[in-house]
Amino acid sequence: MNDDLEIGCEELSSRLAADDDIFLLDVRQAWERELARIDGSTLIALHTLQARVMEIPRDREVVAYCHHGMRSLAAAEFLRQEGFRARSLKGGIDHWSIAVDPTTPRY
Repeated sequence: MNDDLEIGCEELSSRLAADDDIFLLDVRQAWERELARIDGSTLIALHTLQARVMEIPRDREVVAYCHHGMRSLAAAEFLRQEGFRARSLKGGIDHWSIAVDPTTPRY
């Protein structure tokens, strides 16, 4: 049932390039975002997600990301329980910097 819980970096990159209506959700801490980010994303740290869930649009697919993909998996699972179409970026921003955008700093 959750085979589609994760999305690969390459697929996300292609969908963003095609202007798919995706809400990119960065669930890391603010200091991590200062080091590296995916353009167009919104920062809502995982520990504040439940309190800020109303800030996330329900009419768009949500793709959450973090450093390596663990926090974003938890975020995607929570969001699905709340009725969102949500997925997690497999490998997080670290894999994004390797597979898609080498200008994104690794930390």
